[in-house]
Amino acid sequence: MDFVFEKTPDREARLKTARLFVKSQLGKEKDLVANLSNISAILMESMDDLNWAGFYIMREGELVLGPFQGKPACVRIMPGEGVCGTAVAERRPMLVDDVHAIENHIACDSASRSELVVPVFRNGEVFGVIDLDSPSLARFTELELGYVGEIAELIEKAL
Repeated sequence: MDFVFEKTPDREARLKTARLFVKSQLGKEKDLVANLSNISAILMESMDDLNWAGFYIMREGELVLGPFQGKPACVRIMPGEGVCGTAVAERRPMLVDDVHAIENHIACDSASRSELVVPVFRNGEVFGVIDLDSPSLARFTELELGYVGEIAELIEKAL
């Protein structure tokens, strides 16, 4: 499968394309690791100014590193810890303009300045999170939150 992104400055157009590619990926493949791996790559390729894009999956009460694109990352995160763990504990997306302003931020990559985390649910329980990091302050907006939320819903339907 060849995912080709038009290098347009139109962020929404790239996000729409990413959503389409994710839907196509999930419709053609059933293997979870393969799907999450390609979705990580789709997110990294479709969005500018990212230094990490990937998943943490709930396993035995904690988040465990899943497929991702970027530098090596923290392997385990407890609910309530950092942005990802807070998203799990509060069962809601987290859009953080400056991660250094978060008291319990976990700095896997010191270059990260802003973060977007969206929980993925299965049967009403948190399955995991989509985690996006950027080296720029306030990189993520409601636009990205909306589209990444839609991608999370597509994953939920495929689980």
